[in-house]
Amino acid sequence: MAGSARRLRVGLTGGIGSGKSTAAAVLAGLGAVVVDADAVAREVVEPGRPALTDIEERFGADVVAPDGSLDRAALGRHVFADAGALRDLEAITHPAIWARTAEIVAATPEDAVVVHDMPLVVEKGMVGEYHLVLVVGASEATRLRRLQADRGMSEADARARIGAQADDDARRRAADVWLDNEGTPAALEAAVRQVWHRRIEPYAVNLRTGTRSRLVAPVLSPPDPGWPDAAARLLARVRHAVGDAAVTLDHIGSTAVPGLPAKDVVDLQVGVRSLAAADEQAFVEGMAAMGLVRPPGEWADSGKDGTPWPKRFHGSTDPGRVAHVHVREVGSPGWEFALLFRDWLRAVPDERDRYAALKTDLAARVPGIEEYAEAKEPWFDDAWQRAHAWARSTGWAGPGPA
Repeated sequence: MAGSARRLRVGLTGGIGSGKSTAAAVLAGLGAVVVDADAVAREVVEPGRPALTDIEERFGADVVAPDGSLDRAALGRHVFADAGALRDLEAITHPAIWARTAEIVAATPEDAVVVHDMPLVVEKGMVGEYHLVLVVGASEATRLRRLQADRGMSEADARARIGAQADDDARRRAADVWLDNEGTPAALEAAVRQVWHRRIEPYAVNLRTGTRSRLVAPVLSPPDPGWPDAAARLLARVRHAVGDAAVTLDHIGSTAVPGLPAKDVVDLQVGVRSLAAADEQAFVEGMAAMGLVRPPGEWADSGKDGTPWPKRFHGSTDPGRVAHVHVREVGSPGWEFALLFRDWLRAVPDERDRYAALKTDLAARVPGIEEYAEAKEPWFDDAWQRAHAWARSTGWAGPGPA
């Protein structure tokens, strides 16, 4: 979804009967500009629109009603159970929908919070296009009851509609925020308001001002099974921001090692052909537009060969997800060690546990983040040798391109 670099873009989704429309209305009342994907899809096929003309040319005059509007039932008969016909229809409507969506977003204030009310965020793989994805969730039983009571659907029809959409596991993986809607509309409204004030509003400010989120103390969290999904969403956003300039994309650091306690900071590595590519204006601005800003200053790792290992660094502006993006040249010592260290700890539980003990001890007695990181360096110097010995013994060669 196109728009200014300083507009916060929120994807709002949820299965049929989940209560997504209720959440959208609350967000609109709070000041968000809500772009309803279904409304846009209807608008682009109104009488006189080029898309309707193209549909008539492709499928015949019977898909247009006597009043000149699209006869959806007739069109449905053409595309039902005909994958080729459906692809032809989407080839007509999708470009029109995205172009109209871009027009609507471009007309909003540059500091707007734009909420894209989009049923198929998960199904279309669109997580990377938004700064934040909100999913309204409810159990299948609750949704079935609502669809029958509120929309008059038969149970069979409701089950078919639910079954045609993504399941809750896929939605949870896509969700930066899960809004549970098993209760009353008032409870959902309260939850939406809380997310607006605690996360969306400050995120919008951070995005406009280029302020990254940071931890101020080395507080460790228990292993969180949600860390890999958070990393996957962020990596999708990096890909959307810089495209093929990212040769490799990886989740690294402690949150990438199952069973390892860690600071609640997701570390990512972007492999580039050269650091000069990461200094290109399109790369820096693309990352910033996606909420991943580059702080001022020079950045380098403390190289285990006695030399600095240069890199570039970006931090997330999302107040609800501290994330560090390390940009390194593919094949460089720093790039390789980040991947080797992760894979070594994943493969050797004893080493993982030794590292966990070190982290726990330092977090208990070192007050600041910088001091904590510096205090780990002597352990890393020795771990570098052990990790390379493991790599030689196992034939580890690292991953390929993303």
